[in-house]
Amino acid sequence: MFGYMGKILRVNLTTNEVTTEDLDFELAKKYIGGRGLGTKLYMDEVDPQVDPFAAENKIVFINGPLSGTATPTGGRYMVVTKSPLTGCIASSNSGGEWGAYLKYAGYDAIIIEGKASLPVYINIDEDKVEILPALDLWGKYTTEASDLLAEKQPGSKVLTIGPAGEKLSQMAAIMNEKDRAAGRSGVGAVMGSKNLKAITVKGNLKPEIANVEGLKAVTKECRAMLKENGVTGGGLPTYGTAVLVNIINEHGVYPTKNFQEGVDPDAEAVSGETMTEKYLIKRNPCHHCPIGCGRWVKSDKSPDGIGGPEYETLWVFAGDLGIDDMEVVIDANYWCNELGLDTISAGATLAAAMELYQRGYITDEMLDDDVILKFGNAESVVHWLKKMGNREGFGDLLARGSYRLADFFGVPEYSMSVKKQDLPAYDPRGIQGMGLQYATSNRGGCHVRGYLISPEILGLPEKLDRFDLSGKEVWAKVFQDLTAVIDSTGLCLFTSFALGAQQYADMLNEVLGTEWTAEDVLLAGERIWNLEKLFNLEAGISPEEDTLPPRLLEEAMPDGPTKGWVHKLDELLPLYYKERGWDEDGIPTEERLEKLGLL
Repeated sequence: MFGYMGKILRVNLTTNEVTTEDLDFELAKKYIGGRGLGTKLYMDEVDPQVDPFAAENKIVFINGPLSGTATPTGGRYMVVTKSPLTGCIASSNSGGEWGAYLKYAGYDAIIIEGKASLPVYINIDEDKVEILPALDLWGKYTTEASDLLAEKQPGSKVLTIGPAGEKLSQMAAIMNEKDRAAGRSGVGAVMGSKNLKAITVKGNLKPEIANVEGLKAVTKECRAMLKENGVTGGGLPTYGTAVLVNIINEHGVYPTKNFQEGVDPDAEAVSGETMTEKYLIKRNPCHHCPIGCGRWVKSDKSPDGIGGPEYETLWVFAGDLGIDDMEVVIDANYWCNELGLDTISAGATLAAAMELYQRGYITDEMLDDDVILKFGNAESVVHWLKKMGNREGFGDLLARGSYRLADFFGVPEYSMSVKKQDLPAYDPRGIQGMGLQYATSNRGGCHVRGYLISPEILGLPEKLDRFDLSGKEVWAKVFQDLTAVIDSTGLCLFTSFALGAQQYADMLNEVLGTEWTAEDVLLAGERIWNLEKLFNLEAGISPEEDTLPPRLLEEAMPDGPTKGWVHKLDELLPLYYKERGWDEDGIPTEERLEKLGLL
């Protein structure tokens, strides 16, 4: 069995049973691996109506067929479960080393089921799999827990949750290597609901490659394309994802003060250029990554530095809160990692709270501290993150996310979210295709389900007019389907700035011994997208939720290069449904499902 290790590990935390199962190779090829195969495995076993925190819910940790190979960025993994934040299918992606080492331990996936009676962690050392007590780890921040586990299991890669996951915050992340996050959709809370603190993995096994020499040639070609590309070979290695701060701000789509504005006059203070000049110690690449967008930065938390913030994190703790202080952002990023919080949802919830305070819904009397939730108040950020992560006082309400916070006060429209998941750092009023992608994303507000910033802002693979609606439904579908493929291979989405469907097909073919075309892999991506849609429909997620916050549909951008624009979703959505082969109500037709092999 080329590419795959051929084994699935199943761990039942209720009965303490550990078993292995053979991977169905034909099923694996149909859904590739990672996000696609993980979703299929999960859906075959779990009722979409399940309570995300019930023992009957399961979690799938899964790598892809290119994970742990010599392919560029081949180290990522997915976490698939039902999201407690959205009620949608959750498939959260993380980099670092852990995903590759799961494969080196001999497994393509782990299925976690049941619930432990007391806190535990799972230790995996190839065929040796143990469920071990974790009472001494429970309540620990990510760094301390990871260090303790590294002492207990030398040479292992550590995946863990922080206090936010233990306390079932709907925005809790899963952390690996201390500063890499499967961040979105609250997957850390599902892990916490099972009293599972961590999973450690190590091993020396390697997947068998169908055509070693062919893979060397394709890998060399792809690495050259990545190096020659202006984004993957220039901007990202030099400035990290923070290279986007000035670019997005200059287009007037840098959401400011909870999306009330689109330009931040002080954004340069948190730009990639500023980080590189004043704070950068070194690049911090993931497994087998030639891009190296990760940052290692100066901080008073450690003389050796800490993992630095990504673009989304820089935006959400700066422009979205009206602050623009790099040290505040670095500190906020650190505490999100320690607590195990998704930085986007945590910051966006603070932004919503600050607008609720601005408009009089949250008052000083409601807050249990003297630190007010006010735009521009830098002191409030880390203070309330800690309250949020530990669910203390008013922080307990914040821990539920911006939608539930705003809905508590009867004004859900002040949550800048889709399907209850907070939007990232691009205002769709000035990026029409991206807005369509937001609205139709299968996991709620998300930029990495179809990154239309690439053509609409960066001009890759070609420059599109960001205001023009023409053909945006086609671009949205193609980008969504291709992203589903990339997430299923075990590679990083950033490779798509330079590579196309044919390159992913070539790498898969050399590893698996298949003869896929670009059209074949895109069809697999479409299959995965429709499978996720079916789960959401069965879970009760109505197509009526394929929408955007009212502000973005009704309130024109007040200033800057996008002044006067709203998002025109009402014109784009019917075209998108038609392009997908769905009916006018946004439901996949039997004809399309039959074509995709989903009936």
